Amino acid sequence: MNRIKIDIDRVSGDIDRNIFGMFKEIGPNNRILGIYQPESRFADEDGFRTDVLAAARRLGVSNVRGLGGNSISGYRWLDGVGPKSDRPVRHDLAWGTFEENQVGTNEFIQFCRKIEAAPHLVVNCGDGDMREAGDWVEYCNGNGSSLPARLRQKHGFKDPHKVKYWGVGNEVDGHFQIGYKTAEEYARAFTEYGKVMKWVDPDIKLVASAVCVWSGDWVERGQLLFEHGGDLIDYMSLHWYVSNSKDDFSEFMTLSELFERRLSAYEGLIRAACLERRIRRSIPIAVDEWAVRRQPSPGVDDLQKLEDALVVAMNLNAFIRHAHSVKMANYSGLTRRLTLPHPDGLLLQASFYPFKLFSRYCGNQALDVFWDGDTFSAGEYTGVRTLDVSATLDAGKKRLTVFVVNRSEKKAIETDIALAVGRFSGSVQASVFNGPDIKAENTIDVPDRVVTRESSHRTSGKSFTYSFEPHSVTALVCTLG
Repeated sequence: MNRIKIDIDRVSGDIDRNIFGMFKEIGPNNRILGIYQPESRFADEDGFRTDVLAAARRLGVSNVRGLGGNSISGYRWLDGVGPKSDRPVRHDLAWGTFEENQVGTNEFIQFCRKIEAAPHLVVNCGDGDMREAGDWVEYCNGNGSSLPARLRQKHGFKDPHKVKYWGVGNEVDGHFQIGYKTAEEYARAFTEYGKVMKWVDPDIKLVASAVCVWSGDWVERGQLLFEHGGDLIDYMSLHWYVSNSKDDFSEFMTLSELFERRLSAYEGLIRAACLERRIRRSIPIAVDEWAVRRQPSPGVDDLQKLEDALVVAMNLNAFIRHAHSVKMANYSGLTRRLTLPHPDGLLLQASFYPFKLFSRYCGNQALDVFWDGDTFSAGEYTGVRTLDVSATLDAGKKRLTVFVVNRSEKKAIETDIALAVGRFSGSVQASVFNGPDIKAENTIDVPDRVVTRESSHRTSGKSFTYSFEPHSVTALVCTLG
């Protein structure tokens, strides 16, 4: 028998809602991909698709990182403010297209406000400079008579935007990046940018670009960042993209072990660096660009399959298990991997459903869960538990939620779920995401092939038994007595 044992007193960390963030890349013609379409019949008065806005609100998106990823390393924020007719067209070297700059700072802020999410901007640390970065902070957050603040007011925004989160550069450790920087170069750049930006607004939070390329000198990069700018760092940013490039389902399902290794390793690096530098405050991790992808190129429809959605859920399970350190995460693909806008409506992709499931039912405290049972081996990993599990507690509502991914392609797994202390009371609501097979996907013609179903089960006492469907994501929402 598989077992999940939960002690509600074993709280491993407080969950930050910022783990349910999004990342939006600037696309062709400098539009936020799929969101800003003034020509669409679904567009609102500001040019944003109302169906996409509604979907983002359903997902409970907490913050949006923008305006771009690779594009930001060649971006001039001044190009994207003021009258749209006066904005210049520039060559986007990152993606080999052209920017018309019709979506800039104020439009991005408008989008975030419409979905009630915090804006998270990234400054140009590629071919930009610290004066430009400081001026952008002043433009967004200034409340005095400085030129950038007065410029924002001239553009029709009297009150400061109060942008709290600021990334210093994007993926600066990648040679593909405009203005790639060595470990020493970025540590110095982050420090000088950070000083200027915090002098402009001491209340902002700075996100250091720590690791995108998980090979080479990523440990040294972290060490040097702390050595030069440890007092300025508010988050250490990690990025990763994964895919089933080998078309091997079993190996694809072992990616949870990679997530665990990366997060655990970086937690250790931060602890060691803080001890060495005598930094007394906690410095959390922001996985502020992550995704499960099927298509390699931006702008190409990335039709998600059920197996991809299982890995999305495994990522979210990892963030919950590491809630003590992971305080922000940004999924890359609101309108590419979670939804697909088309002329006649909006397709909800397979990955939309587990993201919504976690966002909706996640409590405010993560629990240290014990589980054991069936295992499998694939690729470089052996003895991997077939169930991937996390649990959260909402103490105020006396609500326990157990999130489970059954990674078996064929087998339902009967599991005993038990409390160490306390009792279950009343019904357990089971929300199950699944479809007919691991390659199932939603399409415009068949939009509900993979969805979430809900059922209720009566239970009482200290334990109950539940059978998890093959290739499924389940949220068991339990009331505690």
